[in-house]
Amino acid sequence: MDQLLAGDGLSPNDIRRFLTRIAAIAVSSAEGGVDDGGAAAAVETITALEELKAAAAGAQAVLTTLVADTIRRQRRDAGIPAARWNTGIATQIGLARRDSPHRGSTHLGLARALTAEMPHTLGQLRRGELSEWRAILLVRETACLTAEDRRLVDARLCVDPATLTGKGDSAVVAAAARLAAELDAAAVVRRKSRTAKNRRVTVRPAPDFMGHLGALLPMDRAVCVWATLRRDANTLVATGEADGRTRDQVMADLLVERTIGLAPTMSPPVAVQVVISDESLIGGSDAPAEVPGYGPIPAAAARQWISDAVNSKTAVTLRKLYARPTDGHLTAVESVARCFPTGLARLIDLRDRTCRTPWCDAPIRHHDHIRPHEDGGPTTADNGLGLCAACNHAKQGDGWTTTRTENPDGTDVHTVEFRTPTGHTYRSISPSLPIPWKRAG
Repeated sequence: MDQLLAGDGLSPNDIRRFLTRIAAIAVSSAEGGVDDGGAAAAVETITALEELKAAAAGAQAVLTTLVADTIRRQRRDAGIPAARWNTGIATQIGLARRDSPHRGSTHLGLARALTAEMPHTLGQLRRGELSEWRAILLVRETACLTAEDRRLVDARLCVDPATLTGKGDSAVVAAAARLAAELDAAAVVRRKSRTAKNRRVTVRPAPDFMGHLGALLPMDRAVCVWATLRRDANTLVATGEADGRTRDQVMADLLVERTIGLAPTMSPPVAVQVVISDESLIGGSDAPAEVPGYGPIPAAAARQWISDAVNSKTAVTLRKLYARPTDGHLTAVESVARCFPTGLARLIDLRDRTCRTPWCDAPIRHHDHIRPHEDGGPTTADNGLGLCAACNHAKQGDGWTTTRTENPDGTDVHTVEFRTPTGHTYRSISPSLPIPWKRAG
């Protein structure tokens, strides 16, 4: 392995000496602090270190594949049976990364997928433009595809680094899942049918005599359970019957009460919204639908879900959403009120889906004015922004500003620029509604 690294003039000891320099940066900053001007430099250093972590993960992926291939070749040349060529390799990778064998297997699978089938994703990782976790998400969501289709998704999402810039984890998953459903809907459905067999309820310990109760369920049932608990918790909070409990606490209490029979259910099942293009609903298109709060689902699955609901006793409502046919972005709705009316708030929720702060996937809790209302900002969809509570509170701090800007590519989509107190700017572009993907050729 020393020979493998010698060509680049970089050895493990060189890397460890560099680590001591990084540690020295952190120690000196902690001891000396930073002034107002130094804060900006510190932010730049944080970004550079994040890029370094990603580049290191990319190098690890390449070296992991190299190690695995070398060991397999040595065993083959030694006449060891093929069934034993892979034995223990994942464990070695796990140990090298100070991780479990299971995680070592995950690292090995990631490395093989990136080096063999997803070169553009690997390239972004090695350049520090994409985190290792988001690379894992892309590999995971395309695991059901053929190698050829996987390369198509890789090219669509990772040729241009700007495609995923500013996207949170859920948005990355949604983008990969959407393309996977369009390229091979049958493979996605087959994976769904297989994974449904894995439904289960689990429990694991948490600090301070708490426990994590988890349920792995088919998507439609999981969303219905969560949405029903949330709807009823909102009702209790709004009517003052929560007795000082937060919404999350009420949801947890309702789950316990309804599971072990301490209290009756409050009302019939809650409705779950499905956003689907007219072509996918009635025209046979395979463009995926969207479930707000969950993400894309295959068009066939959405049609079946809607059909089952129509043929049952469940009340089904069809609501029209008007969007530009060119890019699928919702049209604006005007209002003169300071607080966003229900219909306008719903439009913002459907447009933004999650908190619009770059890289934040938290659910929308607040509807905020981009240009503050006290500065003359109107209460409109164009000047509205969906944010989680934490991001909205952070935005109110000194030195934070948000500005409605034009999209760099000239398209008329909802684009907002966030400026932090250190002077760094980050751009957020609203996602589009489901529209058919026009395949080349």
